[in-house]
Amino acid sequence: MSDLQLTLLDEDGALRRIPLAGAPAFARPTAPLRSRVVYAAVHVVPLVHGDNTPGAPARIDWDATLAFRRTMWSRGLGVADAMDTAQRGMGLDPAATRELITRTADAAREALEDPEISAVFPAGATVSDLVVAGVNTDQRTEQELGLDEIVEAYVEQLRATERAGAGAVLMASRHLARTARSAADYEEVYRRVLAEATAPVVLHWLGTVFDPQLKGYFGSDDPAVGADALLRIIEEDATRIRGVKMSLLDDAAEIAVRERLPEGVRMLTGDDFHFSHLIVGDGTVTTGADSAQVRGGYSDALLGAFAATAPAASAAVQALDRGDVDEAGRILDAAEQLGRHVFSAPTYHYKTGVAFLAWLNGHQQAFTMVGGMHSARSLPHLSRTIELAATTGNLEDPVLAAERWHGMLRLAGYEIDSATASAADSGGATAASEDAAASRTARTGDAA
Repeated sequence: MSDLQLTLLDEDGALRRIPLAGAPAFARPTAPLRSRVVYAAVHVVPLVHGDNTPGAPARIDWDATLAFRRTMWSRGLGVADAMDTAQRGMGLDPAATRELITRTADAAREALEDPEISAVFPAGATVSDLVVAGVNTDQRTEQELGLDEIVEAYVEQLRATERAGAGAVLMASRHLARTARSAADYEEVYRRVLAEATAPVVLHWLGTVFDPQLKGYFGSDDPAVGADALLRIIEEDATRIRGVKMSLLDDAAEIAVRERLPEGVRMLTGDDFHFSHLIVGDGTVTTGADSAQVRGGYSDALLGAFAATAPAASAAVQALDRGDVDEAGRILDAAEQLGRHVFSAPTYHYKTGVAFLAWLNGHQQAFTMVGGMHSARSLPHLSRTIELAATTGNLEDPVLAAERWHGMLRLAGYEIDSATASAADSGGATAASEDAAASRTARTGDAA
């Protein structure tokens, strides 16, 4: 593919071209991933013809949305759904959230009946091993809630998520951030909600770079002080805690908490800026039948970045399983380079990059998002996104990606060199990846 070119748009409006490399040969796993537990936090695909303008209820293309989740499972990755990446609080309304959790859990149940997917998860895996889902208080539309009302709202969603069969992730609540006056208020709410859980849950600490309304969460603007409150919640009954996802984009803060976690509680990194060294850790490889019980100097993962780099994420863990720490680090370093750009400030608009890459890779029909959020990044920003995806090996079908990107540039009024276009847009230079082909042939579903 060395004769193919990718046209890019710089911030000054100038066009330039780079060679378009072929797709990397990231093999699918043939056995469960052993050395790390990894969840990809996934987005939702809207109906192309649906009214997904700002403020409108989300109308979702369920076939494409669920097909995207199946691609994660086929790579041995769990799915984290109805969380920040799915535009929770930024376009995904409560009714759509409930339906999303139910549909994804049902799809996971069906996936476990597929021999190819069940083969890449541990024997006896359940729906909650394939999917965890966000539990919050956002079904309540009031700005202010009392602590009792916050507990009730959390428990309502917790019970619905558990009924669906998904594992629960207790997300950071904007209501609680507004109402709590001290760390003790956080501890009281979490204690009462955890008492209602029928299975261990994941706790999610989302930083202000992702949601400015969560300032002072766990009772302090100082992460070290907030960490003390978080750890008190965990230590009160660690058997109720499956893991902690930290999304502060502060690797030192994550390591400090990780080192203090009780045995059996996983650190699931949510740090899209530093995940490579956090996941690789100190180089310890934990494999074998008892690997799930061993926690070393590393983090597991629950990352939005992995929705955009799933083949690479899976390949990196497979490398760790083989004991090839250097290869795992190389793959993750490249994915992190892309992630740092996708999650650049304002970080909460990273979802646009995730959806853009899903479109480039053939997992959705059009570059659209619920709430009209596909307009949240500039063309030069998106140009840098596809450039990094191309140079780091995260385009699953480079020819398709170039075709779609060049079409987007033409729509914006840019003229693409005819020789470049004929080479990159021919569509015949390479076969689409299995993931992309499957997603492109999925029939469009209705939101009802």
